[in-house]
Amino acid sequence: MADLLYVTDLAYPARGRRYGDEDVFLTARLREHFTLALCHPLDARAMMGRFDAVVVRNSGPSLHYREEYQAFRDAALAAGVRVYNPLTGRGDMAGKQYLVDLTAAGYPVIPTVDRPEDVDRLPESPSYAVKPKAGADSIGLEFLPRAELGRVGPGVLIQPEVDFRHEVSFYYVDHAFQYALHAPDPARRWVLEPYQATAADLGFARRFIEWNTLAHGVQRVDACRTRDGDLLLVELEDHNPYLSLDRVPEPAREAFVAALVDSLRGFLALTPPRAGRAARA
Repeated sequence: MADLLYVTDLAYPARGRRYGDEDVFLTARLREHFTLALCHPLDARAMMGRFDAVVVRNSGPSLHYREEYQAFRDAALAAGVRVYNPLTGRGDMAGKQYLVDLTAAGYPVIPTVDRPEDVDRLPESPSYAVKPKAGADSIGLEFLPRAELGRVGPGVLIQPEVDFRHEVSFYYVDHAFQYALHAPDPARRWVLEPYQATAADLGFARRFIEWNTLAHGVQRVDACRTRDGDLLLVELEDHNPYLSLDRVPEPAREAFVAALVDSLRGFLALTPPRAGRAARA
């Protein structure tokens, strides 16, 4: 039975979410299949060498401990420590530059630039959202009129304010869709309800899952539906996506747990262990 280090900040005060409850549930179920220890994200670097793999879950925005998180990444990559999700993600795990890149490549995302002088590439808007590239949980978000964008410094994203019907999130384990949830009230992002995704919805979400090229891992594709009915990507969360498992029916929750166990087993079997530690998955 493989030894897993499960990284979570059980006490993080997430708005509208209960990190601790979700991770208590998940770890209780994973203990049926793996040997587990929990640790705070600031302790992960010191402890990771004792385990077969590190599972990063509800660890909170790394913006709050940027240097320590980078040191953890660097040490894990240098030592060949197996981290789940793998550290090769191209979405939020690597910062939000991908929104600029996907905009330039013509993907259906909220149009995004990262320099005030490029704002002409965006649709006209009464105000523009400005947020840090390394941000999360709306930290540092502000809305500015176009006339004030000239004072924006480096390291930010600029997007037109989008009038949308609702937000919807699609949850995946590896490349397999699990369930969808939506927030009917745009002002209450985390008051979520089950959502019956259409074939077109899943085609939209799959484009970003395939673009990210993660063979293993948990991902959440967040989108907004415009007044015209189109979906636009808000973010591709591949670092530590909150899963809102308390909002889904029990069959979907049980199916997710089973998929996660299978994914972890596959990840451990296919990813070579670091030198000096035999695989025991």
